Amino acid sequence: MAPEDTISKNDLDPDCAFCKAFEESRVVESLGSVVAIKDEYPVSEGHFLIIPKRHTLDYFTMTEWERRDTEKLLIKLRNQITSKDRSVTGFNIGLNCGESAGQTIWHAHTHLIPRRDGDTPNPRGGVRGVIPDKMDYGD
Repeated sequence: MAPEDTISKNDLDPDCAFCKAFEESRVVESLGSVVAIKDEYPVSEGHFLIIPKRHTLDYFTMTEWERRDTEKLLIKLRNQITSKDRSVTGFNIGLNCGESAGQTIWHAHTHLIPRRDGDTPNPRGGVRGVIPDKMDYGD
């Protein structure tokens, strides 16, 4: 068992929306040092956030254990989603680190966003779309 598997109240920030989510029973899945909750403003049906149980700023402050558990939970959720919803044909996995990158909640979290054929007119460029003029990078 990794040290991050057991988290105390001292590891949480009482003002953090995600730390509060743990107490509000919004957790739908847990794996070691991380949990998954449904995104309150989903990009698509089945959009989850994978969040370290320990309050930490972003991906770069996550421990090795938290990053490994995040990867394992991403795969577990992906398998659950694709087995229940055959319309899912792809995924975006994203992290926002810092205000200029769009981070608005100061607790590390990874987005798992299911994608479906036709959900956008031209998905080419995927996550590059965070800067719209750079999404379509040509042939």
